[in-house]
Amino acid sequence: MERVEGFIYRKIHNPNTLFWLLNVSGWGLYWIFICFMHASAYSLKPRLVIWAFLMALTGCLLCLPMRLVYRRIPLKPASLPLLFTVAVAVVFITGTAWYGLDLLTDKLMKTADEKVYDVNFKNYLMLTFYWDLLLFAWSALYFVIRFWMEWDRQRHRTHQAHAAANQAQLRMLRIQLNPHFLFNSLNSVRALIDEDEENAKAMVTELSEFLRHSLVGTQAEVPLRKEIEALRHYFAIEKRRYEDKLDVAFHIHPEAEDVPIIGFLIHPLVENAVKYGMQTSPMPLKIEVKAEPLDGGVVVKVCNTGKWREPGTDRNGTQTGLDNIRQRLQSAYPERHRFEITQHKGWVRVYLEIQKSSGEAAGHDS
Repeated sequence: MERVEGFIYRKIHNPNTLFWLLNVSGWGLYWIFICFMHASAYSLKPRLVIWAFLMALTGCLLCLPMRLVYRRIPLKPASLPLLFTVAVAVVFITGTAWYGLDLLTDKLMKTADEKVYDVNFKNYLMLTFYWDLLLFAWSALYFVIRFWMEWDRQRHRTHQAHAAANQAQLRMLRIQLNPHFLFNSLNSVRALIDEDEENAKAMVTELSEFLRHSLVGTQAEVPLRKEIEALRHYFAIEKRRYEDKLDVAFHIHPEAEDVPIIGFLIHPLVENAVKYGMQTSPMPLKIEVKAEPLDGGVVVKVCNTGKWREPGTDRNGTQTGLDNIRQRLQSAYPERHRFEITQHKGWVRVYLEIQKSSGEAAGHDS
């Protein structure tokens, strides 16, 4: 059902489809309006119908180069003076061209004994003022529709991101808080109770903090520091389980900590690093979590010693977790993210880049 709705949405909101539909329909109505006005004032002759059609067709075709110019103007508050200046210049030039085409059409359609338009400055001002007014109204309507489409596109993306987050919440809980993890953690706590009571209490505290982050961390966006805090609790638990077999290092740039990202995006990556690293890496398993700012965005790297396990190599493969991450990235950061997994010299590297929102993606105009 969601695929069908997405297909319908894309068709209805396709910029080219909507432009041609509205442009042809609008100028078709203009043709009918001109014919009606002539029928009310004079007798409606076939030649007037043809002339009105040619004028409507001229307007429809002249709007094509206008659109090519307008679509290059970014829709930002700082660009409004530029937008208005360009629109006035484009309307004036196009109106002058329409004036010349109108004179040519009038000359071609009238017989030798009929008087054609006088080519003088007064007629030029009168006719170009009419065409300019009409084209300026078209321009205003164009930008209103374009602003609406951009707003609706952003609203739809937000809705998709929230829907994907809600849909993925149960999957994430299954991936992030799987029974094996809880079972092993509780067994470790039980073993520590008799041997090291203080250590057992500390592990219970880490586990409760991690569970708290897991339950509240699936909201739309959280600062990166919250994600890192949850990872520290997770690794603290795993460190008590594996002791010297696990070596974890964090390299987090201070400026990256405030960058917002969707909740619990990184945890499946570090859980895979622990799970498959323990199976393929010489001991101790080394894991590094790095984060660096990137022009308003962020780059996160999760690296571990060992070998990459292709999805589907076992029943508990990584495919579900990776698909979940890709789906959430596409919903929340379309066309402004990178997600790559590479293997080199005994290390598996997961590269995640989230770019700053540009506010104007290429091709998102009407």
